[in-house]
Amino acid sequence: MSVFAIGDLHLSLGCDKPMDIFKGWDGYVERLEENWNRVVSDNDTVVIPGDISWAMTLENTEKDFRFINDTLKGDKIILKGNHDYWWNTASKMNKYLSEKGFDRIKILNNNAYLVEGISIVGTRGWINDDGTECDAKVLNREAGRFRMSVNEGVKLGGELVAFIHYPPIYNGEKNEYILSVIREFGIKKCYYGHIHGPGHRYAFLGEYEGTEYKMISADYLGFMPIMIN
Repeated sequence: MSVFAIGDLHLSLGCDKPMDIFKGWDGYVERLEENWNRVVSDNDTVVIPGDISWAMTLENTEKDFRFINDTLKGDKIILKGNHDYWWNTASKMNKYLSEKGFDRIKILNNNAYLVEGISIVGTRGWINDDGTECDAKVLNREAGRFRMSVNEGVKLGGELVAFIHYPPIYNGEKNEYILSVIREFGIKKCYYGHIHGPGHRYAFLGEYEGTEYKMISADYLGFMPIMIN
């Protein structure tokens, strides 16, 4: 069994918001399905850190979640992205998943999962602080949620591996709120998404303060999940 990751699927099977109007996204659903099912087995787990569905309400995610649950192989662990407007409380989402029979999708929300010796932890994150009071509140909140998730991961006992939708480091700027938690717990691997198209050139890839950072936006990966363990 292996653990894979890929972010920013931006599915719109239940609404009219196709991504293939953007360069590099032509036929992306078909490409994603083919690539995913070629490398991922039913015994594997795939982490999807945000921007999963363009649906505006939880109920309208059904076609996208059906595709993820039934068509794509493996178990999936999902967390919130900035475009996941349907995201709700964990209890409501878990109830919805259960009622719809989406038994291969789990929510990462202030919790953690132990899979193949790694503790999967994470949160959405936010833009790097621009000094406004509003951003500081959101950044503090996201750092708090991240810390809660990491604490749960510590209890599970595996190697801590972080998934943050927003990049903690981007274009020379750093999200010290998130980075402080990474430092505190000595997390060695961090995966993020959110960045698309021309923005890829500004992404930070590599080691910073002993932590390896990798971008896993779907278009950056060519719609191919990458193995992380």
